[in-house]
Amino acid sequence: MPSFDVVSELDHHELANAVDQANREVSTRFDFKNSGSTYTLDEHAIKLKTASDFQLQQMIDILYSKLSRRGIDLKAVDPADAEISGQTHIQQVLLHEGIDSDLGRSIVKQIKQSKMKIQAAIQGDQVRISGKKRDDLQTAIAQLKQMDVDRPLQFKNFRD
Repeated sequence: MPSFDVVSELDHHELANAVDQANREVSTRFDFKNSGSTYTLDEHAIKLKTASDFQLQQMIDILYSKLSRRGIDLKAVDPADAEISGQTHIQQVLLHEGIDSDLGRSIVKQIKQSKMKIQAAIQGDQVRISGKKRDDLQTAIAQLKQMDVDRPLQFKNFRD
């Protein structure tokens, strides 16, 4: 029985490369000289640290440009509020991975509303869609691509 998985994943290698490129650009730019501006990549966030609010906004723009050049969808990042501690401005940019239960339910609902002979099941942080005909699954992929969601969706493990 043909099936595929709907997932929302980030390429961690490309993410690390984008953060490294952003760090290199900040270290070479004249307007960031002696400001101690850095990017730090954690497991679920990117931490931006600098001396002023204006530089913080510049760092976010640099980060977004590097992420988009590396093929990382900007729907997967969400900037949190900036924290000001003396002369240091710190901001976290949260990274979203996986399909949460609300998004999974909306995907299942979209599949059921299509009236095709396919089934959708939530399995952890992914949704498995299966059916008898390959054409129905390809139509489901096309419908899900048109669906307006706040996360990037990928379609993996298409099996016949």
